[in-house]
Amino acid sequence: MDIFDNTILCKNCDKKMQKVVVQREGFSIRAVQCLECSNRILHPEDLRDYEDFKKMKDKKFQVKLRFVGNSYAVSIPKEIINFLNEQVKQTNKMVNMSIEGINHLSLHF
Repeated sequence: MDIFDNTILCKNCDKKMQKVVVQREGFSIRAVQCLECSNRILHPEDLRDYEDFKKMKDKKFQVKLRFVGNSYAVSIPKEIINFLNEQVKQTNKMVNMSIEGINHLSLHF
């Protein structure tokens, strides 16, 4: 059972808070918000996931570029794959790659 499944009253004005979804950098964070005073409570589990994402996003990884056959290969740290698997629940074996600018390569899972 989730605490957000229950009725939550605003501590400021004692009114019933409404369920809302807050978007931050592509994350949907469940929340409740008071329509009277705009007091907002973010779901702690969703907030934890978002904070983990911010830590991972700010971290710099040093990886090797290897020559394999006629291509180059870059290994993706296990920490990143584990994080993606937690968020998406199933990471595809194929990824989309694109050049977004000079010295900027993107992978989309």
